[in-house]
Amino acid sequence: MNEFEAKSLCILGRQPALGLAELESLYGAEHVKPLANAALLDTPAGEINFKKLGGTLKVAQLLSVLPSSNWESAYEYLAENIPKHLQNQRGGKFTLGVSVYGLDLSVKKLNTDLLSLKKIIRSQGRPARIVPNKTLQLNTAQVLYNNLTKRGAWELLVLRHGRQTYLAQTFFVQDIEAYAARDQVRPKRDARVGMLPPKLAQILINLSSPENRKQKTVNSKPRPIRILDPFAGTGVILQEALLMGYHVVGTDIEPRMVEYSKVNIQWLFKKYPRIEGHVVIEQGDATNYQWPRFSAVASEVYLGRPLNSLPPSDKLKEIVNDVNTIIKKFLQNLAPQLRAGQKVALAVPAWRNVKGRTFHRLPLLDAFDGATRRSASTLSKKVEWVDNLTSLGYNRVDFVHVKNDELVYFREDQIVARELLILEKR
Repeated sequence: MNEFEAKSLCILGRQPALGLAELESLYGAEHVKPLANAALLDTPAGEINFKKLGGTLKVAQLLSVLPSSNWESAYEYLAENIPKHLQNQRGGKFTLGVSVYGLDLSVKKLNTDLLSLKKIIRSQGRPARIVPNKTLQLNTAQVLYNNLTKRGAWELLVLRHGRQTYLAQTFFVQDIEAYAARDQVRPKRDARVGMLPPKLAQILINLSSPENRKQKTVNSKPRPIRILDPFAGTGVILQEALLMGYHVVGTDIEPRMVEYSKVNIQWLFKKYPRIEGHVVIEQGDATNYQWPRFSAVASEVYLGRPLNSLPPSDKLKEIVNDVNTIIKKFLQNLAPQLRAGQKVALAVPAWRNVKGRTFHRLPLLDAFDGATRRSASTLSKKVEWVDNLTSLGYNRVDFVHVKNDELVYFREDQIVARELLILEKR
């Protein structure tokens, strides 16, 4: 994508690789350009369905690209152009917030310059208020609290990339309180089986590419998109899929989890009465269950037993092998129920090493020596490496802008992380 085609700037979340993969899955690699902890899109900000995005904190309309990489040039541009643009805006008090990314600048200097900018705006006869910065970037709560995406208020993003600086105006911002309201207040939760964050559930659903396949029609209308979660747990993925406008099918081997999902979905329909998605939740073992028709699979699979610390190597090996066996049997059962090209997005476990920066991964994700044969010409042994996933009937989806080993979601206090595994039926 050429620079002049960029129309939107996305500020990515705490683990930017996840948000970048999500954008690539939704819009295509050729429409995304990675920046440091951010990305450019060639889609206008106003056309982005932001409520569906789990890995993006802010979406802003790109205003200008400055041919410099220092704050002084950016400030001069703001001081000259903000008063000009305000002349075409409705009168009344104007509120301005500024977030700076990647520029060599102190918070004190930023606040001082913003007060100078306020004086310039007021000298043009426009009352103004500046949102003070505690850090170089305003967090999402500050943007929402100060209504910086509403009429009469702006949040401007100033982001350096190489020798250029991008200037953009925030259109959408992630509502942390809304996520908390539909996560922590749900009637049924269970820390023992893990609590999938709603944002990660959204990412998984988007990585399953439910809308990228042509849907068959019924009575000249597109058949509704249905998301399958074979390890439904307390129903977080089902919940988020319904909020995104999809129908859902969920199963779980434990009757208690099936009941939890049903209660939570009933609560969701009461809290959000405009939801119209059809719901099927049943008890079923993912290693042998036959599901009704579905469009895509998004699931956090069995993660193994909860761990507060890394166990001895022999115990860890036992845990890993148990989980690996269950997931392999699940994938074997699922494969014949998929159509060619259908996507499966899974959160699978990865166990953090003692130092916390590397992971023990599932053996299923490794290659194995599928055959050793003689070469007729050299009589030497050749090793033919066959991928485990390929032997099960899947291809692992590779991303252009993100490496697969970067797709790991974890918090610093967790032993069991979640590795995102995106598969496509061969």
